[in-house]
Amino acid sequence: MQKVNFMLYMIYSTDVENSLEKRLATRPAHLERLTSLKEQNRLFSAGPLPAIDSEEPGSAGFTGSLVIAEFDSLEDAQKWAEADPYIAAGVYSHSVVKPYKKVLP
Repeated sequence: MQKVNFMLYMIYSTDVENSLEKRLATRPAHLERLTSLKEQNRLFSAGPLPAIDSEEPGSAGFTGSLVIAEFDSLEDAQKWAEADPYIAAGVYSHSVVKPYKKVLP
């Protein structure tokens, strides 16, 4: 079987203000999609952006998320980002999708 050559893309999503309640309610569906990428060995990195200088921001919540994953094309990465449950739930105000080239380490 021939291996498909994927390229890395970064998806930088920004939360709306006071998104924590919606974020927590929608988190299982959001994580399910990320887990699927991980199981396909296509997930490079993913995580939220705390609103304060702490890994556990509590009620301060988050300002967004960063996902770096492999997709066939920029268009496929954009479609994946647009289908995020956080978009439908009103957690994200917008997402930026760009090609990403890992250099180090």
